[in-house]
Amino acid sequence: MKEINSDLIERAVSLADEHLFPKALETDRAGKVPSQQLDLLRESELYGIFSPVELGGLDASPKTQWAIIEALSGGCLTTSFVWAQHAGPSKAAAETTGPMRERWGRALATGEARGGVAFAHLNRPGAPTLLAEPDGDNWLLSGSAPFVTGWGHIDVVLTAARYEDLIIWAMIDARESESLSSKRLSLAAVDSATTAELTFTRHYVPEATVTAIETFESWAERYKTGLRANGSNPLGVAARSIRLLGSSPFEEQLVEAREHLDSATSEELPLARAVVGELCVRSAAALVAQVGGSAMTIEQQAQRLAREALFLLVQGQTMQIKKNHLQLLTSK
Repeated sequence: MKEINSDLIERAVSLADEHLFPKALETDRAGKVPSQQLDLLRESELYGIFSPVELGGLDASPKTQWAIIEALSGGCLTTSFVWAQHAGPSKAAAETTGPMRERWGRALATGEARGGVAFAHLNRPGAPTLLAEPDGDNWLLSGSAPFVTGWGHIDVVLTAARYEDLIIWAMIDARESESLSSKRLSLAAVDSATTAELTFTRHYVPEATVTAIETFESWAERYKTGLRANGSNPLGVAARSIRLLGSSPFEEQLVEAREHLDSATSEELPLARAVVGELCVRSAAALVAQVGGSAMTIEQQAQRLAREALFLLVQGQTMQIKKNHLQLLTSK
C-alpha cells in the first residue's frame, strides 16, 4: 500500500478548521452548498485524490483518502458529502478503457468537472428500482434512483442499473431531459447537499458511456470493502463533537474505533462501521447535553452535529450495519 501523504492530510485539516467549520452552520441553512466551498476544495487539489497521476490526479493512498474524508466531514459534513461523491466517477473514468476515460478522466481529476453517483438503490431489499433494457449495443434505463447527492452541482453521475443478474455502470450527463427528471428530497440533516431522486423513462444510454458491466454478486462483495471509506464520515463528525466537548473518555474511544475500522476484514467491517456510527451518536448527544437548552437553537453547532450523527446511521447502510447498529443502540 502507498504511503500516507501527511502534507495532503494537513492541507485538508487546515481547510476544515479554518474555512469549512466556521461556515458549517451557514452552509447547513443555505439550502445549497455555496459554490465557494467546493471551489476551495478544487483549489486545494482535493478533487484529485481519487485519480491517478497520469490523468492529473494525486493518486492518494486509501489511508490518505480516509483521513482526508474524516477531516473534511468534521469541518462541514454537507460540503464534504457533496465532494466525496466525486470518488465514484473519478475511479470509474480512470479504470475504464473506453471513451469515458478520455471524456471525463482528466476533467474529474482536476476538479474542472464534478461527479456524483446513483447506486444507493442497489442496497435496497426487494425488486430493483432502476432497470436497464438492451437496445442493440446500447441501453435504455427505466425506473428511479433515490438519494443522488449534489444534484445541481455535478456534471456527470455514475449510474448503476440492473439487467437480470448484472449491473450496468454508465456515466450519464447530470442534466434533466425528456427522459430524465429529478425531484429534490427534503432532509432533516445535510439538506444543503441537494439530494434528489432521479426518474428515468427509457433514457437512452449509448454503449460508449458504459464503464463496466459486472454481476450483482461481484459488486456486493466489492462494496463490503468500501465500508472503510464510508466510516470516515461518522469518524469526522464524532471527532468534531469530541473536540468541542473537551477532555472525556470519548477521546480514547475514538482512537479505538478508528483502529478497529482500519484493521477490520471485509467480514468485520459492518460491525466496525456500526461501532463508529454509535459512537458518533453518543458523542453528539453528549455535546447537546453539555451545551444545554441553547443547543436546540440553529445558531449552535451541537444541534447540527446531532442531526448529522443521525443521518450517518442510515447513510450507506447495509442490512448487516443496520442489524449491528440496532444491537449496539438497544443493548444499554
